[in-house]
Amino acid sequence: MANIPKKARTVLRRAIITGLATVLVAAGGTAFAEIVSSQPSTAPSFNGPVYAVAHAGDTVYVGGNFTSASAGGRTVARTRLAAFDARTGALHEWKPVADANVRALAVDAGVVYAAGDFDTINGEARDAVAGINATDGTVTPLKHSVLGQPNAIAAGHGRVYLGGRITGVDGQPRSNLAAFTAATGALDTWAPTTDDTVNALAVTGDRVYLGGSFHKTNGVRSTLRLAAVDPATGVLDKTFLPKPVSQVFALAAHPDGVYAALGGLGGRAVSYTRDGQARWTRVFDGDAQAITQLDDVIYVGGHFDKACTTTNNGTRGICTDGSVVRGKLAAVDREGNLLDWAPQANGVAGTRQLAASPRLGAVSAVGDFTMVGGVSRKRYVTFSGVAPRLEKAAIGDVAAYNFDTTISDGTFDDGSGHGHLLRTVSRYGGAPTMIPHGDGQALRFPAKCGVGGGQCPRLILQAEDTPDLNPGTKPLRYGAGVLLSPAETGRGENILQKGYATSGGQYKLQVDGLSGKPSCGIGSGTAVHVARSRTSVADGKWHSLECRRNGPSLAILVDDRLEAVTAVPADLTIDSAEPFTVGGKGVGQNNDQFHGTLDDVWVQIG
Repeated sequence: MANIPKKARTVLRRAIITGLATVLVAAGGTAFAEIVSSQPSTAPSFNGPVYAVAHAGDTVYVGGNFTSASAGGRTVARTRLAAFDARTGALHEWKPVADANVRALAVDAGVVYAAGDFDTINGEARDAVAGINATDGTVTPLKHSVLGQPNAIAAGHGRVYLGGRITGVDGQPRSNLAAFTAATGALDTWAPTTDDTVNALAVTGDRVYLGGSFHKTNGVRSTLRLAAVDPATGVLDKTFLPKPVSQVFALAAHPDGVYAALGGLGGRAVSYTRDGQARWTRVFDGDAQAITQLDDVIYVGGHFDKACTTTNNGTRGICTDGSVVRGKLAAVDREGNLLDWAPQANGVAGTRQLAASPRLGAVSAVGDFTMVGGVSRKRYVTFSGVAPRLEKAAIGDVAAYNFDTTISDGTFDDGSGHGHLLRTVSRYGGAPTMIPHGDGQALRFPAKCGVGGGQCPRLILQAEDTPDLNPGTKPLRYGAGVLLSPAETGRGENILQKGYATSGGQYKLQVDGLSGKPSCGIGSGTAVHVARSRTSVADGKWHSLECRRNGPSLAILVDDRLEAVTAVPADLTIDSAEPFTVGGKGVGQNNDQFHGTLDDVWVQIG
């Protein structure tokens, strides 16, 4: 988040923390994630298979092999393409007509791009690929002759990328991949090659990921079934070397790599790093055909009925070490834990494609199912419940400090509006140093000095005790922006703390040891429960740290990524008469002095 303006970072962080936080006990362990409801939302139904889905703003676009759609008790003609309101399920008047299957959709800059088996759209010649105005349903100038069957379409970098089993476009040779210039619709020179079918495409800032049943990309043998190419030149990225064990049906890119849905002996969902290493694998008893990500949760769809509790399966994909029921839909956290989300869809083919909308906090699934979660949902279903990013104001902040403003006596203002001013308490000459950060300033604490630190400068910031800062058993979140170099770490450094475990309870955020790994702690009585990050933040870069207590768990997040979760008693109460401190627990000999730089310190309760 270092390059995001300071005020924008604060808005983003506050939007993120207003999400619906759910603690889930999973087959693979305990997981902490913000997840959609397993109960379907209101949505239209379709009288034939739906193969493709895409979100754009508050609108959902679908494509398939249906001829009518039903919503609100009304059935209307919709020939293989339809659009509707994502929030209410009400059908829009957008109704272009395709004369055969629509297999893939992408939306970009007011245009819906479609690929499939069709020869015409609205009666006008459009062979296998078309651009359709997202508002009125008229076709754009994108018009080509495609030899073969497209399976995937994606937009980005001013291009529309096409993948499938393709041998030519407009008489020019293409080996399963092609691209068109979005502005004009002209055939682009981008033309990497594969020796077999491409099923999936995912576009990022520097790559186009390809997934399918191919063995070679651009003639290179080490690119079996999954590869990455340059989005402008099509040159193979040889630093990405995954080894998927079976055909890739779907992809979902993320900043650290790509998620893949695989078929084969049973199905698999796999998380790959940017160099192609597998972080984790989840195994199912049938093909995984769809995958998408919303916040820290990866949603998987396919024609499986069960998820295996280990990575082992046998004949016909049957789980050999135990399984749990997951009918056509499942969810996994970013650490690979199978989550307790199980809407249960029916059908044989099951889920064919998934799409997520961060704007709406929702996930859509399409396929051949007719029942989901025990209710009628014919071939389309949507699940909501995650708080939309950047659409809600923060609620529940009881203290917030960005160190950009002070009042006349030099204390730091409380941006939450609750008036919990921070005053400086120092010893041996400890004093705050203000440094520029983003469009404001941050606060640097005294540097390390001497062995044992006998009379080294000490500094803390302190707010008076108030009931506002005591969460009791309520949900609790708190965090800070931290800049720490390897030379600034110590035995233990407090970032913020309220209370003591033996005196009404406490919550704290600190950095542990010379390795610079942060931890969250809460406790009452003789026990302190700690969630410790596996990742050091002592690298001279800004990091956002967050602690979350919700009922029976405590989690730590670094840069919005879940690092660790620990169990805590659900009835653990924090009600302390001690002051709230930042930078240390006091100015005595063993005050756990923080030696780095802090910004955006905050506490949220409820």
